[in-house]
Amino acid sequence: MDYIIYIVLAVLGVIFFVAQGFTKRRTRDRKSRRFMEDYKREDRSKSDDQG
Repeated sequence: MDYIIYIVLAVLGVIFFVAQGFTKRRTRDRKSRRFMEDYKREDRSKSDDQG
């Protein structure tokens, strides 16, 4: 029973490091070319002519 605080802190530490891993992977994916591969930009000259 004396080690409950250490167990809780260890679990919180593991959750923290897992969250950091997901955040780092998401940032890396955002920076890659693959992230914007299928993005099609709207032609601004068409929207300026219409409005």
